[in-house]
Amino acid sequence: MATVIGQRQPTMAEALRAARGSSYEGIWSWLTTVDHKRIGVLYGASAFFFFLLGGIEALLIRVQLIVPNSGIIDADAYNRLFTMHGTTMIFLVVMPMSSAFFNLLIPLQIGARDVAFPRLHAFSYWVFLAGGIFLNISFFTGNIFQGELGAPGAGWFGYQTLASKQFSPDHGVDFWLFGLQILGVASLASGFNFIVTVLNMRAPGMTLFRMPLFAWMTLVTSFLLIFAMPVIAVALFELMFDRLFDANFFNPVAGGNPLLWQHMFWLFGHPEVYILILPAMGIVSEVLPTFARKPLFGYPFVVFSGIAIGFMSWGVWVHHMYTTGLGTVANAAFGISTIMIGVPTGVKIFNWLGTLWGGSISLKTPLLFAVGFVAMFTIGGLSGVTHSMVPSDYQQQDTYYVVAHFHYVLFGGAIFGLFSGIYYWFPKFSDKLLGEGLGQLHFWLMFIGFNLTFFPMHISGLLGMPRRIYTYSGDQGWDLWNLMSSIGAFVIATSILVFIINVIVSLRSARRAGPDPWDGRTLEWAIPSPPPPHNFDEIPHVHARDDFWHQKYTEDEKGQPVPVVAGGAVEEDQHAGDGHGIHMPSPSFFPLIAAIGFPIMATGMIYDYALVPVGVAVLFTGIYGWAFEPATEEAE
Repeated sequence: MATVIGQRQPTMAEALRAARGSSYEGIWSWLTTVDHKRIGVLYGASAFFFFLLGGIEALLIRVQLIVPNSGIIDADAYNRLFTMHGTTMIFLVVMPMSSAFFNLLIPLQIGARDVAFPRLHAFSYWVFLAGGIFLNISFFTGNIFQGELGAPGAGWFGYQTLASKQFSPDHGVDFWLFGLQILGVASLASGFNFIVTVLNMRAPGMTLFRMPLFAWMTLVTSFLLIFAMPVIAVALFELMFDRLFDANFFNPVAGGNPLLWQHMFWLFGHPEVYILILPAMGIVSEVLPTFARKPLFGYPFVVFSGIAIGFMSWGVWVHHMYTTGLGTVANAAFGISTIMIGVPTGVKIFNWLGTLWGGSISLKTPLLFAVGFVAMFTIGGLSGVTHSMVPSDYQQQDTYYVVAHFHYVLFGGAIFGLFSGIYYWFPKFSDKLLGEGLGQLHFWLMFIGFNLTFFPMHISGLLGMPRRIYTYSGDQGWDLWNLMSSIGAFVIATSILVFIINVIVSLRSARRAGPDPWDGRTLEWAIPSPPPPHNFDEIPHVHARDDFWHQKYTEDEKGQPVPVVAGGAVEEDQHAGDGHGIHMPSPSFFPLIAAIGFPIMATGMIYDYALVPVGVAVLFTGIYGWAFEPATEEAE
């Protein structure tokens, strides 16, 4: 093709848009996208919506418990709300929010232009969204206009025989079990994709021990996903057969064993805890070095402790079952393993403190949330150690002390870590910095509200307040602690409102963040903000850990960083080449079509078997069209 002298050549992004045509603009471009960055945005936005929904459920729970003998919510509605709150926060918030970061960052951090299987990536998002919507549709299967919710009411853990047809005769549990099965398909698709991407698509020179810590934690989490999800899938299939076909896996009258469910659920459930927390650990391991202006202290130890946590997480599930009568030998063995898993976690905490020690600290919002994560997760870990001691656990079992513990781990840990990542990487994908004043207000409100909500639960639990009760009498000594917890919950809600305002104001601002606003260390900061569709015009060659930092700085005789280029700045047009000849995957609506098949099949299993082949047909139509699509499109 002849080139007119002096005519500006289109950028890669413009060339890709021209190749795709106008049909891939607007909303259609989001429905058909296979761009890992857009899929990350979709994951993040969907997870945040479910976060708001789960938060509303939590507020309703706290309104009910704010005073003794409250009758705002009846027992049945309370059971359904706390079941959906737990299910939502674990499966529809923390897991997909972590996946949002995986999608956004992994190809950028390892120097790749895309994930290994872009259409499978899109498929995983649409299946996740289908599962989330399917779960929440259960609310409307009751007579909601008369205050009868149809959501599951057997707890987010689905204990048997409470979740059996005999004790949960409506369809709430059916929606729950099929919804979780659908979400499991999304998790497996995502897990396999990231394993292949990290192991096979790293830039030249990026050995495993030159990878950023977040990429390592993504790899470990992905392995946990592909081994843990089949365990819960088997349990859910058995529950499905019990409920729909009168099987007897968990029916003690017919020789079944309800404890079988607990073993399978917690064999999945404890690796699941680390599926939720390891990504936040990876985020914190990226944020702390940037704002301390020094490398991560003890990088190999942090990597191996993450791997050790992944392995050891499979050997501690029985600490959820000390009171079920398994015997002293089993209880003692799992008590020891529970103590031991605290060792690699402690290694991480000391290395994070070592990273901050002696650093040139910049107290920006991402660092505040990262330090908040370390502090709150440490408290959660210490209360967790008390559960490893079997006699102590006998007293704490099924009390609010346990509620306090796991919220310190999963909210004080995972949610604080995820917000640290949001504030840290928001400018990379929007070219806008979130406001620092509103960000710090968000942090302090959330920090104060969180501790006001959950620390009193330690005390109310030690005073004997059981979990899962919808009301209590006024002579138990729990009044003050529940009042404090309920006030704290609304302080947390206020902090989330501040965050939403911050996002809106920042996106409307004309001020641009630039490619490297934090003086980052890893490869994603070396390209423009937001990144182009192809990420890198030229695949980088990596020569060291924190390679981008070493491109900008050397060290003086005292070990202090000295800019290689005046000011240590990276010019924005450094990677502004035309990028011609790069092949990118073409948009596709077939992953969306395939994903729609799952909720149709699940609906058929619950209401009318005639819908099952319809769902199968939709699924295979999507897969068939997907299989015959061209792998890439070429920019002209």
